[in-house]
Amino acid sequence: MIPVQGLAGARVAVLGLGRSGLATARALVAGGAEPLLWDDAPEARARAEAEGFQLTDLTRDAAWAGMALFVTSPGIPHLYPEPNRHIARALREGVPVDNDIGLFFRSWASADWDQFDRMPKVVAVTGSNGKSTTTALIHHLLHEAGRPTQMAGNIGRGVLDLDPPQEGEVVVLELSSYQTELARALTPDVAVFTNLSPDHLDRHGGRGGYFAAKARLFTQGGPDRAVIGVDEVEGQFLANQLSTGAADDRVIRISSGQKLETEGWTVFARKGFLSEWRKGRQVASIDLRAVAGLPGAHNHQNACAAYAAVRTLGLPPREVEAGFQTFAGLPHRSQLIRERRGVRFVNDSKATNVDSAAKALQAFPRIRWIAGGLGKEGGIAALKPYLQSVAKAYLIGHSARDFALELGDLPHEICETMATAVARAATEAEPGDVVLLAPAAASFDQYPNFEKRGEDFAARVMELAE
Repeated sequence: MIPVQGLAGARVAVLGLGRSGLATARALVAGGAEPLLWDDAPEARARAEAEGFQLTDLTRDAAWAGMALFVTSPGIPHLYPEPNRHIARALREGVPVDNDIGLFFRSWASADWDQFDRMPKVVAVTGSNGKSTTTALIHHLLHEAGRPTQMAGNIGRGVLDLDPPQEGEVVVLELSSYQTELARALTPDVAVFTNLSPDHLDRHGGRGGYFAAKARLFTQGGPDRAVIGVDEVEGQFLANQLSTGAADDRVIRISSGQKLETEGWTVFARKGFLSEWRKGRQVASIDLRAVAGLPGAHNHQNACAAYAAVRTLGLPPREVEAGFQTFAGLPHRSQLIRERRGVRFVNDSKATNVDSAAKALQAFPRIRWIAGGLGKEGGIAALKPYLQSVAKAYLIGHSARDFALELGDLPHEICETMATAVARAATEAEPGDVVLLAPAAASFDQYPNFEKRGEDFAARVMELAE
């Protein structure tokens, strides 16, 4: 646990009692603060009470007397489309609003660090797609190289639930736009921006607000090194804003698909090969084509981001290459479930939007595509340029018929359920095909989250007779 510093004796509201909220409550108590816990959901309040916490009803005026800080969980709207009613009151009352990420950065360093010869560091990863894989890959590479490391944030543990760092340890954080937008302190040593595509636009008041939320990690955080994906104009703009010129190697530009020719520090992947260039010359190259845990161009971008991040921390290219080979990938992200009769079954349930589904569809040569769920605004029309490798689509969930109308002449079948889709795809697949779950939709019509959807896909695949 990371005890919260600077709030001893203060009354601090905590709204939202999920994983991060309860970790925040524990860390506040450890730092001597008085947490005022509340959640509008009765089951969440019951979990907090079962852990021994007392609740404070934020609907009552007495709860606000002497409140020093208001800490909210990331899933609760604080600005758009409109603030949660409790946060709205905090804004009116002038109570500072923060989240666990802000508390982490203000509390991370401690007096114990005076004894360290090598200071602990924080690598923070944000972006639209690939955050989780990039974060896990950085953590894996450090671990394989024998470096002490922990992983937290939007993946794994809550940030305040981390163990106090050892000398020279590296903490790797995945941070969503919800987290970076609100945190009052953001001071990573290395910050990574993977890419940007439209997502959560209602929460940020449009694409510009979404990008601004991501950019705060760099513009407010002031990292020593910034790793920036420049395959979109927003990344190009961010890299330009952070650097003093093309040769400024504090900014490392990365790409999947284009050669980056500048005098600075670049890492890019083309035709399955990762290349590192510095001061106009190539200094390393890695063949990614045989790395089973990183299939497709989108994962090659993740590899570039992770490679650049650990290179700033001193890992040599050969150690990074060895770490790539042992990376198994993450569940629900291009995860190979099984190979059966020459057919591979791949779970990319995390592909909940058009952009991430497009990346998955470009990763394999011949696909039996399972798609559908609770479709997002715009449907799947934008996927038409990426359907050349799809032999047939098997559509499930609430948006199955809407998706069918957008597929035109592409062979498709409305299956409704995952069980039917897996069975039909497995029956029709030929050796060399990939049965790919890349829904391009949210899961909430049939499942509580994308993880449960992916687990159902995996279970149905494993039930298939040999």
